[in-house]
Amino acid sequence: MTIITALLALGGLTLLLALMLILANKKLYVYEDPRIDVVESMLPHANCGACGYPGCRPFAEALVKGDMSPAKCTVSSEDGRQAIAAYLGVDAGAEEKRVARLACAGGFNVAINRAKYAGISSCRGEALISGGGKGCSWGCLGHGDCEKVCDFDAITMNAFGIPVVDEAKCTACGDCVEVCPKDLFSIHPVSHRLWVACKSLEAGDAVLEDCEVGCTACGKCAMDAPNLISMVQNLPLIDYSKNHQTQVPIQRCPTGAIVWLESDGNVTKGPEAKKIIRKGRLRVGES
Repeated sequence: MTIITALLALGGLTLLLALMLILANKKLYVYEDPRIDVVESMLPHANCGACGYPGCRPFAEALVKGDMSPAKCTVSSEDGRQAIAAYLGVDAGAEEKRVARLACAGGFNVAINRAKYAGISSCRGEALISGGGKGCSWGCLGHGDCEKVCDFDAITMNAFGIPVVDEAKCTACGDCVEVCPKDLFSIHPVSHRLWVACKSLEAGDAVLEDCEVGCTACGKCAMDAPNLISMVQNLPLIDYSKNHQTQVPIQRCPTGAIVWLESDGNVTKGPEAKKIIRKGRLRVGES
């Protein structure tokens, strides 16, 4: 009898728990639109965050809810975005491509190092030692942390140790923005062709002792385009809400610190900018 009682008690408890689980499942069940899985499978699975969401799954949920348009996925191809739009029966939308921009042009052929760094090849590593050995404390240290962290091969280091962004490959994920210890990268629409390639807050010709292409805060660009550019903390500040499709501000820049970025990756400087012909590296402390 003891064994039978125990088996009945155990069976009854098991039945009770099973019923409780069934009721809880029905009570707490959250419906998930099956289209989310389909849309997620159509996304590139880069999980880059360029769309504003932490991954492709949350973005797929937003698409199905109608909170976002397929055009927000800058990693996907145009055909891919159109396929998602067709599946959901919505307009693909239009979104201007955004890319990473670098506010420095001080490669080792034009910018000096005041001290030699002999640690691990990392911008963050060098920056931990008094900000790095570069004469310009705002300048790119040139170890390529941004190139290493880019999952899309959109950044390459040029011959002078300066990162170059490939607009066609860049997804505006922001990884380079986060990894740069000098905060030289920012995300901009590709239409922002007028660009200040310097972040130094110093003023005067003393800037040129550390970098030949640094901004000296002469203000000529602001004088020539007063409604578009203002000087803030010794740097030109471009108001991109105004008509900025003009090369007028670069014409009189003596160092080429404000430039025009071509869609093919070339950089156009004004006619008064000093021509840089040096191909070699400046020695430590040399100016």
